[in-house]
Amino acid sequence: MNFPNFPVLSIIVFTPIVSGMLILLIPADRIKLIRRAALSAATLALALSVWIFISYDQAAGGYQFIEQADWIPRLGISYHLGVNGMSLPLVLLTGIVIFTGVLISWGIDDRPREFFAFLFILATGVFGVFVSLDLFVLFFFYEIAVFPMYLLIAIWGWKKTREYAAMKLTLYLFIGSMIALVGGLAMYFESGMQSFDLLQLEKAGFSSSFQVFWFPFVFFGFAVLAGIFPIHNWSPDGHVAAPTAVSMFHAGVLMKLGAFSALRVGIMLLPEGAKFWAPLIIVLATVNVVYGALIASVQTDFKYVIGFSSVSHMGLVLLGFATLNKDGLMGAGLQMFSHGVMTALFFAVVGLVYDRAHTREIPRLGGFRKVMPLAALAFIIGGLVSMGMPGFSGFIAEFPILLGLWKAQPLVAIITVLGIVITAAYIMRVIRGVFFGDMPQEFEGHIAPIKIQDKVALVMLSGLLILIGVVPAVIAPLISSGADAVMRLVGGI
Repeated sequence: MNFPNFPVLSIIVFTPIVSGMLILLIPADRIKLIRRAALSAATLALALSVWIFISYDQAAGGYQFIEQADWIPRLGISYHLGVNGMSLPLVLLTGIVIFTGVLISWGIDDRPREFFAFLFILATGVFGVFVSLDLFVLFFFYEIAVFPMYLLIAIWGWKKTREYAAMKLTLYLFIGSMIALVGGLAMYFESGMQSFDLLQLEKAGFSSSFQVFWFPFVFFGFAVLAGIFPIHNWSPDGHVAAPTAVSMFHAGVLMKLGAFSALRVGIMLLPEGAKFWAPLIIVLATVNVVYGALIASVQTDFKYVIGFSSVSHMGLVLLGFATLNKDGLMGAGLQMFSHGVMTALFFAVVGLVYDRAHTREIPRLGGFRKVMPLAALAFIIGGLVSMGMPGFSGFIAEFPILLGLWKAQPLVAIITVLGIVITAAYIMRVIRGVFFGDMPQEFEGHIAPIKIQDKVALVMLSGLLILIGVVPAVIAPLISSGADAVMRLVGGI
């Protein structure tokens, strides 16, 4: 049910940051209360995300749950929110990842009050980008999403590399966003509308020469956060240095933030520019897929494997965009959701192993299925998704991308399959090295079983990956309607 006057999107966006501010008021020694408050806030955000996902009218399509109010009318800036079939699944994904991230972070005892506050500020930025229908508001929330990452990694991250990784990540993302902002301002002034409203800018009718010139500023500026080659190497370092919940958020949601913004502002506002630059995007994204998989296959650090795997799989999303056809775009939307849940699951398991073994070196691990059977099963499910195995969400996502890519560039589709084969090889190697075989003597009798909160998170994430693979109708028609909206702008429907 869609209540037109109920500001549900605003509540979803601002619940995390308001909760974070309230958590900061709790005395630092009330750790249990801090954890419960964080879980309550995450539960509310998830519940509202589920509600709008269920309530969205797929038959009507288009943008729904619209909220609009003047903010700075002299500059054409309005507080304009709404979701459609492409953005709504990402709102749900954010709710899922923040909820499971809080559960996985239950054991944090180093300033948990500040940790959860910054994590929730990050969540507000992410929610805000996905629901923004005003270009200025989108940039506003985009910067809010980037800033807390520095503090979360630099303060709570892996001591060996956290300062380096936090600074590297922040500089890359800020530079990318500033380049995209220049392109956004060019569109604002060129349109002559004196409006930042995205729905108005879609009708601006920019000239082909303007679109071709400014498209790379916008698309590649945002695609930095999506991990596009060759400006991707901030991402694995950021994954490895970040605490577990931040890694889950980073790979699960933030990289989709970059991809979604590149689609929403780049492709949807500058479709002729997208057609001109699509061949270059296809080349770079193909390198993402194959190169990322090859680098992941030679890593010995458990977390670096998943970090480079994320770079590889985000290449599939960008490939889907670059096909500029319905199958590719639909597959990219499915891949963003599937990969978000999968990487959140992967990093949750990596964190659980590291917290107990205090090492991520795969040669030093082994036999963990004996004491962490559910974690082993969850990682295997994530691995099957990563390989694109039928019956899991990865297949439902990757098959339309390859189908769309075959229609656009058959040779590239064949090359891309190579990345999927390599993925299967390194995933099986990691499963064998970490969870099977004999447990090293130093760990025998010293590895604690996972807690109930961890089990809830793993079961929830694993269940979603299976559900979408078995019953794709729960999300595929919704994303299909979002892909239709993109195709109308690029001239395909």
